[in-house]
Amino acid sequence: MEKTGNKKETAGYPKEVIDLLNDPKFFGRMNDPTSSAYLKGPCGDSMEFYLVIEDKRITGIKYYTDGCGATKACAAMVAHLAYGKTINGALDISASEVIKQLKGLPEDHLHCSLLSVSTLYRAIADYLLHR
Repeated sequence: MEKTGNKKETAGYPKEVIDLLNDPKFFGRMNDPTSSAYLKGPCGDSMEFYLVIEDKRITGIKYYTDGCGATKACAAMVAHLAYGKTINGALDISASEVIKQLKGLPEDHLHCSLLSVSTLYRAIADYLLHR
């Protein structure tokens, strides 16, 4: 299993967040997704989301990022929150919800939650525009 965050990058996060961050279930790239998106954040981190959507429900989701521990934690949380949700339910996920769920995102990394949610939204838009 590839670890997606090292101890220095994840210092201060609760154990549940670190476990989620290191869970390979959502980390990685996906072949033949229903939709996908790529964004580059203002800090230079890039983010990718891949979705499998069946009957307007997210039945598969993966993220990939070259970013810091905060970016990885935000992406992992977004994937966790979106998995199994309908498209409309996933569009209700907010950056503030991600921050709240992470219980310890450093102030100087709040933008990582915006990058994660924005990339998810763009992947959903890709689905809606091309179905």
